Amino acid sequence: MRTNRSRIGLPLALIAILITSLLAASCSNTASNSTAKKTPTPAKTPGIPAEAPPGATPPNAAGSPTAAVTIEEFADFQCPTCALTYPIMEEIKNAYGSRIYFVYRNFPLKIPAHDKTYEASVAAEAAGMQGKFFEMARELYANQKEWSANPSYKNLWKGYAEKIGLNIDQWQNDAAGLPAKQRVDLDLKRGDAIGINSTPTVFLNNVAVPPSKVTVSGLKELIDAELAKAKPAAAPASNAAPEANSAGNSNASDAKKPASEVNK
Repeated sequence: MRTNRSRIGLPLALIAILITSLLAASCSNTASNSTAKKTPTPAKTPGIPAEAPPGATPPNAAGSPTAAVTIEEFADFQCPTCALTYPIMEEIKNAYGSRIYFVYRNFPLKIPAHDKTYEASVAAEAAGMQGKFFEMARELYANQKEWSANPSYKNLWKGYAEKIGLNIDQWQNDAAGLPAKQRVDLDLKRGDAIGINSTPTVFLNNVAVPPSKVTVSGLKELIDAELAKAKPAAAPASNAAPEANSAGNSNASDAKKPASEVNK
């Protein structure tokens, strides 16, 4: 599904409805999805099984790995719905910082309409080897329509790499090398084991998030609920006076008595 950017002046409620409708039409791992107008097929499991392979390690991530909330997104750089989701996730990352752990997983779909998506994932991973995966991801999503339909897409990617300050020779060598491809393949292996066949697919603390909730307000609601559950319970108030050792109480009592009484 391809849509123009929302024009300034549209009512916020209308924009929210449009985004929600678009998110409900994820890209699917079927050839018939070239128009991306079908309701996404959910993952085979409602969550991530413990025995699922780990994916690329370390993952492309932001926030704190010890946070109480982990968001894991499987996405495809040629998926229009993923391009809409990217700024949503950016807003969530900025809003919560180290209170969450955001993990991005490459899941390039194997369909003719996404003929460049695997290479795009590799290009982003190559940028990640210089610490700029998310910067490259931003450029790929922001300019998705431009490079998806351009035979000279690699020249456009080179321009994005220059824009974000990569060492171009290193980036090109890394994109042609095996390690970047292996990271993409490891993410794919994880997604396949989970049963993912559409993008974006988002999990929050290993539980699948419904497409209708993949909005800023929807995710905040889910995140806040998880953070509230993670807060340690406050100790119950007690009306009883705190106990102290008998010697201490005796000494404190004696200190208040006149010396003549203490020595009796």
